[in-house]
Amino acid sequence: MPTPYGAEFRQDVIDVARKGEAPLAQIAKDFGLSITTLKRWIAISERKDSGAGPAAAESAEMRELKKRNR
Repeated sequence: MPTPYGAEFRQDVIDVARKGEAPLAQIAKDFGLSITTLKRWIAISERKDSGAGPAAAESAEMRELKKRNR
């Protein structure tokens, strides 16, 4: 399913939100988003930036190892 917002737009909104110059609710309203969407985008961005969770290659490797163990 294609995303209705491009990656560049998402990053721009996240950058504005991270500056902290306005409340998230106001930023979401200004960009025509729901506050929930904005919070989710920020959370996803933070996970990517922090490197939390397994990378895609590690995840695929883990699935393969679980198959072998069974």
